[in-house]
Amino acid sequence: MVTAALDAISAEGPSALSLRDLARRAGVSHAAPAHHFKDRTGLLTAIAAEGYALLAATLAEAADLRDAGVRYVHFAREHPAHFQVMFTPELLRGNDLELTTARALAGGRLRDAVSAVPPEGRGADARLAGVAAWSLAHGFATLLLSHNLDGPLDGQDDPEDVFRTLSGMLFRAT
Repeated sequence: MVTAALDAISAEGPSALSLRDLARRAGVSHAAPAHHFKDRTGLLTAIAAEGYALLAATLAEAADLRDAGVRYVHFAREHPAHFQVMFTPELLRGNDLELTTARALAGGRLRDAVSAVPPEGRGADARLAGVAAWSLAHGFATLLLSHNLDGPLDGQDDPEDVFRTLSGMLFRAT
């Protein structure tokens, strides 16, 4: 059911998702999604929690801050439906334990990568450097997914290589 939901979100966005349509796509009874997820919000919350867990695992493999950003962009490109749902809080149960745990783990991975950069490479305030790093990676990924970089990149550059260059402009010693 999650796979069918991710396919539907990729095709039509999360607002178009209905449990009845999901059941039809998955070839199960119309009551099956509600049995597993209670309601649409429960399903979307499970998708977001899964996305944050996948993102945390991806960031855990990063060699440094620049690599964490590249992996963030790669994650968004590989999991666009997860990415879209993860960052649409009005669709989610914000107090869901699985969601808050996975979100905290992913955030911790990013903070670890920022903290590993010496202050001369990121500035004295690691917290603000983390906001800057996340903003750069998230903004770039969002612009890619919404096709707002199609013109500037013109399909000639690998987006992850472009991100490496951009992050080098912001963080000197990653």
